[in-house]
Amino acid sequence: MMTRIEYEDADRDAATGWKIAAAALLGAAAAVGLGIYLARDQMRRHRRELFSPHPLRRLAALGYLRSHPSVDDLPLLRDYLAWEERPLLRKRATAVLESLESVLAGDEILESGDPH
Repeated sequence: MMTRIEYEDADRDAATGWKIAAAALLGAAAAVGLGIYLARDQMRRHRRELFSPHPLRRLAALGYLRSHPSVDDLPLLRDYLAWEERPLLRKRATAVLESLESVLAGDEILESGDPH
């Protein structure tokens, strides 16, 4: 049989364990939330950089769009092609647009199961 003091110490230790677990869970949730926020911010930044006055930033944005294909980027790339004046960047944007169209068309075929 435990004394009242031993019982209170055991109860306090159990409460401390729950507090540590709750704090760890809260910290993990905050880290996930921060990660999601930063990822979204990075995507918005790359999309904005497509129309940057700096050619290297535009080139980097094209590379990002090529590695992260999305249906939402097709009209954006078409607008960019109408806007871009540098031949090398226009050529790169055309290649990225064609690549995105073929990747997305391939995904559509896989989802529908019909190659025609």
